[in-house]
Amino acid sequence: MSESVPPAPTETVRVGLIQCGHVRADVANDHGDYPELFASLLSDSPIELVTYVAEDGQLPSSPQECEAWLVSGSASSVYEPLEWIGATGNFLRQVVEADRPMVAVCFGHQLLAQALGGKVEHSDRGWGVGIQTYDVVDQPPSWPTPDVPATLRLLASHQDQVTELPSGARLLARSQHCPVAAYSIGERVVAVQPHPEFTPALTSDLVTVRREIIGSELTDRTLSRLADPTETSALDRSVVSAWFSRVLTSP
Repeated sequence: MSESVPPAPTETVRVGLIQCGHVRADVANDHGDYPELFASLLSDSPIELVTYVAEDGQLPSSPQECEAWLVSGSASSVYEPLEWIGATGNFLRQVVEADRPMVAVCFGHQLLAQALGGKVEHSDRGWGVGIQTYDVVDQPPSWPTPDVPATLRLLASHQDQVTELPSGARLLARSQHCPVAAYSIGERVVAVQPHPEFTPALTSDLVTVRREIIGSELTDRTLSRLADPTETSALDRSVVSAWFSRVLTSP
């Protein structure tokens, strides 16, 4: 799978970060919250991040307020009957209708699917945590290299999953645990279930403090893999960072 790659932008692009939650404080103290994590992930990109804390009711006035949009994870579930979740879903739908570039991650990936008519559920497959391998099944738009890898290895942390894609969405990646791991809407919007902005150290700390809800067996297995340099060095964080940059800065 290959396609022509758009040229890199020469000017800084203003990207609105729709922050849908916070990394829990005892982990964020050492590793940063979503604004810091995404700024680090995209540090080589010509991007200026502008944060809107959607969980606190902060939303842009229109999709035109920024040139592109980035949507974060959250500890909430998209199907909770909370006013801010409904309002944020409405805004994401407006971004798609306005044909603005957007990248949605984890909770954002789920909320976008739900806002466009898809379905999200608490998965009976259990937690998807730590290092996960996803099969790439279709050409991702704006992929930054001439060839697309057959698999992507990324860090994840979720129980909810997209179980039905919205009409018009194109499945990009999947795994046995997560059948809808990434999808696109047209050529300017992509959504992924894993967390490319997470680091192995952050994920280790997050899994450790969630031991009781994740379960000791899965926690120990996940921590063992995260402590193995051969495992963490094979993560595809950098190529996904370049992909996100291409999507967000596409003209």
